[in-house]
Amino acid sequence: MKMVQSSDSDKQSLEHAHPGRYYRALPDGRLECEVCPRLCRLQDGQRGLCFVRARRGSEIVLTTYGRSSGFCVDPIEKKPLNHFLPGSPILSFGTAGCNLTCKFCQNWDISKSREMERLADAASPERIARAAVESGSRSVAYTYNDPVIFLEYAVDVAKACRERGIKNVAVTAGYIGDAARREFFAHMDAANIDLKAFTDRFYEKICGGKLGAVLDTLKYVKHETSCWFELTTLLIPGENDSPDEIDRMTNWVVKELGPDVPMHFTGFHPDYKMLDYPSTPSSTLTRARDIARANGVRYAYTGNVHDEDGGTTYCHSCHAALIVRDWYVIRDYRLTDDGRCASCGVRCAGTFAGPAESHGRKRVPLRLLGSP
Repeated sequence: MKMVQSSDSDKQSLEHAHPGRYYRALPDGRLECEVCPRLCRLQDGQRGLCFVRARRGSEIVLTTYGRSSGFCVDPIEKKPLNHFLPGSPILSFGTAGCNLTCKFCQNWDISKSREMERLADAASPERIARAAVESGSRSVAYTYNDPVIFLEYAVDVAKACRERGIKNVAVTAGYIGDAARREFFAHMDAANIDLKAFTDRFYEKICGGKLGAVLDTLKYVKHETSCWFELTTLLIPGENDSPDEIDRMTNWVVKELGPDVPMHFTGFHPDYKMLDYPSTPSSTLTRARDIARANGVRYAYTGNVHDEDGGTTYCHSCHAALIVRDWYVIRDYRLTDDGRCASCGVRCAGTFAGPAESHGRKRVPLRLLGSP
């Protein structure tokens, strides 16, 4: 794998970088980064494929610690999470860079950026936790680019948030090494994890990764942690949307993760390096949802389209509508305070804390001014 040699401006950023974790020295003098399965092997001054983790002398450092590409308060359903504090506001932020090379990336200007200048907002973990409280957010989302690559920053923010009673949410592709995985998810209360496809071909050709590493993450989070998580698959016409692939994927989810893990099938629109592909027909999303439900997935959703039925949470026992959504607006809510169906009393899987909040679909940009 070709590594990136730092320029003069990059070298200046290395001087102020934060010490990283999860790397080892190799016999040939290189350092191997073990944060993700890429295992980038770096000479002094080189950066990994993610571009934000780099070698500085005898250590690997994180060059984006304390710097963000921006802050917004979003509805939590936008992550998407439909079973974690419904209707609540969530403070969202990311940094720059990514450890996958997805050709369809819809945040490519952030995740593929090598321009550190785009990180305009600086904030300490304590400042972010305070901003969450001040904005009325119930949780903080590590999103826009994958938080795996800014693990040290995300973990420190998560610790500061928990001290103030704020929950932590990761939006991630789950492409993470074994040891880093244990630390990262120990500090997350919920996650939306991309299961981008169910073939090695797609991950290798379209994303530059390996499916098996993501499946290992899913099994780990389900069976070894208390982190609530939901899955998202962006369906791309002709690439990962065949009924056979959806059938195999959803059968695997029920067998290995159980029927209670929500699945979101979302629509692709042409972007980044896949501008010549058509948008996903809504019928493809509905078909995927139907296959998932037929295979035993209790909570299957459609996304990126206006589909009230596909956005509604139904009781898996009596089939009553529990949470009726119109885009990100909750129109009706029929769960008890402890998350049970108001009609039959069967519990709905997820994290619920009383009646749904009403943040709605509004997105509020924030600038974290004042003391760091």
